[in-house]
Amino acid sequence: MIADVEIVKPGLFTTIQDEGRFGFSKYGIPKSGAMDQVSFGFANLILGNTKNAACIEWTIQPPVLKFHEETTIVLTGGKTDAFLNDQKIEMYREIQVCKNDILKINFCKKGVYGYVGIKNGFLSEEVLYSRSFYKSITLQFRLDKNDKIPYQSSRDYTDHFSAISPPLFLENSNELEVYKGPEFDMLNDAQKSKVLESVFTISNTINRMAIQLEEKIPNILPSIITSPVLPGTIQLTPSGSLIVLMRDCQTTGGYPRVLQLTETSINHIAQKRMKEKCSFRLIEF
Repeated sequence: MIADVEIVKPGLFTTIQDEGRFGFSKYGIPKSGAMDQVSFGFANLILGNTKNAACIEWTIQPPVLKFHEETTIVLTGGKTDAFLNDQKIEMYREIQVCKNDILKINFCKKGVYGYVGIKNGFLSEEVLYSRSFYKSITLQFRLDKNDKIPYQSSRDYTDHFSAISPPLFLENSNELEVYKGPEFDMLNDAQKSKVLESVFTISNTINRMAIQLEEKIPNILPSIITSPVLPGTIQLTPSGSLIVLMRDCQTTGGYPRVLQLTETSINHIAQKRMKEKCSFRLIEF
């Protein structure tokens, strides 16, 4: 039976995300998808879903949800306390939900993005083979109060869980692995040393499109011909700022692409808050 979950309170910025929207970059359409693909993947793995089943993604301040029929859910991602009908529940463990149950999640203690996975995935609008929200592609770009998201009700509860605690991104993730970007060798030796030996600070310019770092690199490099970029591309702006492109980034850009994060490092930096630190370690192909 198709039921729905009601958004009682929407939280700070809450969306539906899956793995992302593939094959449309040539049309200028971003990939989107879950900011932390590891936490997203754990949600579906624990529930026994297909790996692309859509989850609710919340940002720092989670939503309050009311389920209109029974199902099974799991919470992953940013560290927090959660309650079902005011009874504390565990993260990274299947939770049985009954009709009219209310899920409340406290403000995120650590990390930025969290996930509510549901058995068989949320059945929101599918556009270009993905349910991931993106402004001007999907009808909604975030969830609002009183929105209702359909799902397939289920009695399939098996109490699966993950023994990984705390999540990987919470430990030893200040050093981010990177590859050389296409324009890395345009940097002089002093610039290369600055980029690879400095500790950088996450600025207050942080969202699903990009993360800007506070410290600047002296820069006289010219802009480049508009060229392809990807999530994890690190661009050097004319002002000397480093900008780390994230899941909703544009598909082309005109700033030198000096580094490229590994997929693991994209997940790690996604969970970093303003004023947290990071550095880069160059690895070879």
